[in-house]
Amino acid sequence: MAALAAALESYRGRDRVLRTLCYVSQLAGGALAPRGSARGLSRSLLAVSAQLSSCRTVLRLLDDFAVLSHSCAYGLGPKDEDALVRGLSVLCNVADQLYYPCEHVAWAADAGVILGRSRRWWAASTALWGLSLLLGTLRSLRILLRLRRKLRMQKCTPSAQSQQKMRARVKAEVLTIVSNVADLSNAVHWLPPGFLWAGRFPPWLVGLLGTISSLIALYQASGRGSSGAA
Repeated sequence: MAALAAALESYRGRDRVLRTLCYVSQLAGGALAPRGSARGLSRSLLAVSAQLSSCRTVLRLLDDFAVLSHSCAYGLGPKDEDALVRGLSVLCNVADQLYYPCEHVAWAADAGVILGRSRRWWAASTALWGLSLLLGTLRSLRILLRLRRKLRMQKCTPSAQSQQKMRARVKAEVLTIVSNVADLSNAVHWLPPGFLWAGRFPPWLVGLLGTISSLIALYQASGRGSSGAA
């Protein structure tokens, strides 16, 4: 209870909880949809999911400066970091930075704040989100490859503490890959029809994939799944 209260006191913690509730509601609502006796509950759960998603969209209107600050602080990355990891991180930061304005314009068009159609802006923001997830996955795969090399090298001069840290980082990167792939699958689903499996997922599958990535995010935020870049 104390951990939940502490998480809800911060914006990032509150967003993670809202995200989890959003996808769990969609998973439950989608799973109950085929059952005639539970269609009313299914509609209610899907409505809750839609409202929580809209809430998160509005809250993200204030994220631009935080993301810009992070991107500027990272710059081109530490010089002692792997060049490919640095390059992927920079591209990921650029995609994240472009994502927010596109989503803001789409939201403003839907809300009637500005004139124009929102469809192309939603498509652009979703594509940028997907690109960011793809780049993040490639970055984690590169980090995993470097960590495996280091673990093999350390077998000659074993150090229990060092190997334990390495394995913890490997675990964290694997979790990041699983989370990114789950979100990337949903991102493709939300792109305009005709691209790969866009528009083909049932609500329960979208909810399941989102729930998986959300639970991983909560686990990593708890401090048990964090890692640094190699």
